[in-house]
Amino acid sequence: MKISVKDVSREMKSNIILNNINLEFESGKIYGLCGHNGSGKTMLLRAIAGLIQIDHGEIMIDEKILHKDIDYPPEMGLIIETPTFFKYYTGMENLQYLAEIRNQISQNDIIEALKIVGLDPNDRRTVAKYSLGMKQRLAIAQAVMEKPQFILLDEPTNALDPDAVIQFKKMMTEEKRRNACIIIATHNHQDIDELFDEKIYLNSGRVERVEKND
Repeated sequence: MKISVKDVSREMKSNIILNNINLEFESGKIYGLCGHNGSGKTMLLRAIAGLIQIDHGEIMIDEKILHKDIDYPPEMGLIIETPTFFKYYTGMENLQYLAEIRNQISQNDIIEALKIVGLDPNDRRTVAKYSLGMKQRLAIAQAVMEKPQFILLDEPTNALDPDAVIQFKKMMTEEKRRNACIIIATHNHQDIDELFDEKIYLNSGRVERVEKND
């Protein structure tokens, strides 16, 4: 999979949110979108995911233009801002419901996704009784359970304890190994810095610089 962001700009209420962004993302790599809150990270993720229209430029997914040839990137796993779940369902029930939309994975796949993030598939507590960290683990599980080609994660380590961050890094390494294209937006990248093949620094909606990890 290859994603090309060409001359992309977006304004909101006369404010420039994305300013002439040019980037490329490839399968088998993990990219870090770095920058302070308000730098444009989440808006860029929303644009790539097809959740918003852009004012100028184009986003291409494997040579197909977003919002022209396709509505959304195919096989996408996604966390944008605070995920929403059915709070009176268990974690397992929430993932079962989501899996029914595409009907591509088995019950065992869902169980495995929960175990990988450190949640008990047999836990009968509803999501309403989950801690913030447990909800974040569940969000990560839903993003990867169908083994998508393309994974977009907005601040995925928020509310995770140190052990969960270690689990997350192992998981992302495995997703990279199976050739997924992974883009992670973070304002505090130090905990997961070693994951990134490239770090893209945004500031005021512009690409300030790109650093490649050796």
